[in-house]
Amino acid sequence: MTTITDTPTRVSAVEVDTISKVFGTGTGAVTAIDGMSVSVGQHEFLSIVGASGCGKSTLLSLVAGLDRPTTGSVDTAGHKVAMMFQEAALFPWLTVGANIEVPMKVNGVPRAVRRERVAELLELVRLTGFARKRPHELSGGMRQRVAMARALAQDADVLLMDEPFGALDAMTRDILHDELERIWQERRLTVLFVTHNVREAVRLGDRVVLLSSRPGRVIDEFPVEGERPRRIDSALIAGQAAVITDRLRQEVSRHA
Repeated sequence: MTTITDTPTRVSAVEVDTISKVFGTGTGAVTAIDGMSVSVGQHEFLSIVGASGCGKSTLLSLVAGLDRPTTGSVDTAGHKVAMMFQEAALFPWLTVGANIEVPMKVNGVPRAVRRERVAELLELVRLTGFARKRPHELSGGMRQRVAMARALAQDADVLLMDEPFGALDAMTRDILHDELERIWQERRLTVLFVTHNVREAVRLGDRVVLLSSRPGRVIDEFPVEGERPRRIDSALIAGQAAVITDRLRQEVSRHA
């Protein structure tokens, strides 16, 4: 088991302490995560990569409180947590503005305040003027911007992102990388970002954590060098991504 520890001066936003997650019982039991520990600092952008089935999405669900670990603990230090999935999952019968309002309505936010917040969030994700549009009238990238605005409407300090750009074309994904980085810095969020794309992980992350094949364990971490903003096609990003990809290949080959 590999444990990622804080530096003495860093304040943690998320502490995952020796968690395991087992689905099912008896001979049919499947261990998705086994003895995983991860510490994420406040305002850190942590990228998480690993082979399919290594427990990346399960880890986010446990941090979000959508499920409980079988053993171990998850501590978000009182921070609000919001989650964004690969699919925008917008309600097709609601307008863009109404979709963003959903979490605020659940929390009992008054209507006038909701409308004001929607306008602010649409400006933040660069969709001013689209409040009355329906999801089918938007491109894939625009729908993901709406999904991001809806997540931010929860006033969360910690944003969990489960391959949010995986289904988008390269150019749209690159543009949204810039937008996400801008919003992360402006809002001083803590982000846990799951992806299969190693270059994407390096482009966005302060650190990249590599998980083993199932059951998921932390097997390595890579601090990301280079000042922001970064370009995904830069030589520096390509070089760091190649190192991580080689390590990932070793892990996949070991379980092949």
